[in-house]
Amino acid sequence: MQVDISKLREAIDLGVVKQDMGAARISMLQKELRAHIKQLADEKHLTDRQGLILAGADRALREILLIFRDDPIEGPLQEASMGVWTKILQEES
Repeated sequence: MQVDISKLREAIDLGVVKQDMGAARISMLQKELRAHIKQLADEKHLTDRQGLILAGADRALREILLIFRDDPIEGPLQEASMGVWTKILQEES
């Protein structure tokens, strides 16, 4: 897209494209470029957030299982933690 903007500027400088039409087109291309950049940044933020949520859930479940290791409720607790993981992954998808 930046290449398109550069080519359009060259065309304006050479007189192939009228200045007013070129300026309007450049403005439109720059606006579209900014929108794409914002969309990519938003997607990266969402991915980072999801990773943090999953890491926190993993840590909490591991700590709980470690606390109750060799306890009679260890088996049911492991099953419950798998259920929690399944629910978190379904919600994040």
